[in-house]
Amino acid sequence: MDAREEVLTTAVLRSWARTALSELGRARVEIDELNVYPVPDGDTGTNLYLTWEAACDALPEGELTFAEAVQAFGRGALLGARGNSGVITSQLVRACGLRLAENLPRTQQQPGGGLADVRMSEAVAFADALVFAADAAYGAVAQPVEGTMLTVAREAANAALKAANEGKTVAEVCLAAVAAARVALTKTTEQLEQLRRAGVVDAGGAGLVVILGAMESVLSGRGPAATTGVPARVVPAEARSGNDLDPDGPAYEVMYLLEAPDEKIGDFRTLLAGLGDSVVVVGGDGLWNVHVHTDDVGGAIEPGIEIGRPYRIRVTHFADQTHHEPVPSRAVIAVAAGDGLAKLFTDSGAVVIAGGPGRRCSTGELLKAIERSGAPEIVLLPNDKDSIAVAEAAATAARQDGVRVAVIPTRAQVQGLAAIAVHDPERSFDDDVVHLSAAAGQTRHGAVTIAVKDAWTMAGTCRIGDALGVVDGDFALITDDLATAATGVVDRLLGGGGELLTVVTGRDVDPALVDALVRHVRRSRRDVDVVVYDGGQERYPLLIGVE
Repeated sequence: MDAREEVLTTAVLRSWARTALSELGRARVEIDELNVYPVPDGDTGTNLYLTWEAACDALPEGELTFAEAVQAFGRGALLGARGNSGVITSQLVRACGLRLAENLPRTQQQPGGGLADVRMSEAVAFADALVFAADAAYGAVAQPVEGTMLTVAREAANAALKAANEGKTVAEVCLAAVAAARVALTKTTEQLEQLRRAGVVDAGGAGLVVILGAMESVLSGRGPAATTGVPARVVPAEARSGNDLDPDGPAYEVMYLLEAPDEKIGDFRTLLAGLGDSVVVVGGDGLWNVHVHTDDVGGAIEPGIEIGRPYRIRVTHFADQTHHEPVPSRAVIAVAAGDGLAKLFTDSGAVVIAGGPGRRCSTGELLKAIERSGAPEIVLLPNDKDSIAVAEAAATAARQDGVRVAVIPTRAQVQGLAAIAVHDPERSFDDDVVHLSAAAGQTRHGAVTIAVKDAWTMAGTCRIGDALGVVDGDFALITDDLATAATGVVDRLLGGGGELLTVVTGRDVDPALVDALVRHVRRSRRDVDVVVYDGGQERYPLLIGVE
């Protein structure tokens, strides 16, 4: 095979990732409405979207080999998986990607001329990867149930393998998989009693159809409307009868990441199966995502402690999720230093005020935003040390009008991002403020910039054009180039430990700088997850945070 004939490339992976995220976003509400199994909590579409978004965020910019890209994407899905459907999807994505990377060693020019042999055609490799992924997903579930997304994945994979063996192209193989997935999805209604009573298809399976359809649209060039979309309900919404929680079912959903030896996971999964249902444990190479529905929260976490290190533990009480009482309206107002940052805060539910170097927000602007929100509870994220006093002044004035206001003293944009990521309007005001404050306080921050004048700094005297590294608000490095400054800042920030590195790119940043930094972290700190966002801020090519 000539390299020019390759179809499954990093560029195709990126396009599929973006297309699927967009289509899941469009279908999210409708998939949520289909969600009656395993728990009718109406969040499958949202969980799939958030899982896929985490995978997309983990796919770094810059030049990557196909193997590097699928590994980063799969790891992002694993770490960001939400809910039963999200965890299974993360296993499908990760297993499929890793198998593809194994099946497709890229052709290389040989010293004596000619190209190295390819192990198998791309069509066969793709189909084989789908089969491998479906098998891996079944293996990750303690008690697999037919009529779920597992069934849809298996039928899609079998159809793909049949088409590949008939000599079809990659796009044709993918189309066969999508067609089989849609047929399998319609049959789920009769395979599960909960779905039959509610008159709906399986929500997770519907999400998988959207994801596969996005891939087919990218490979065929027909556009997502040709293949994606969620099948209509079998019966009208008003006739559904499966939306009430089973009073005899488990009360809690427990999820966490677990660092543990691979050989311990089989017994661990079996133990969890004795504590509840919907047990899914996915991952590999010492890192696992654990999901279980149970009445014994402590019992679900303690076995993880015995074999390794659980972290990022999330516990959801189903009754609170589906029958919660209304809570007071609350607004988060954030100061953003660039268009990309503004979008990040807006997408997270915040009201945004423009700020940043050379454009500090005023007390009046914050007061107007508080008034426009109409909310009786306000959280302010100044995201800049010079704007904290301004925010405090606005808060004092608003309190005189009876508005409850808290200022989280975020000194950097990345601290604000960490805070808004844990915001939950359904918590009490005080609890929410505590969580946001803790997230911001646990985030160390840094940046890199170029000196615009000769000056004395804490790191010494800099000259115009020097690259400067900032650590926790102070100039700490003076170097000849931005890449050296960036790696120096990251090494200092990670010196105190950390699990997540956030990189926010500035306006017109050189992608090579971002790529060099990501590669440096991968080489030196494989235990650290890296996410890259487009911030669009001026003056600072990179803003950096460590949580």
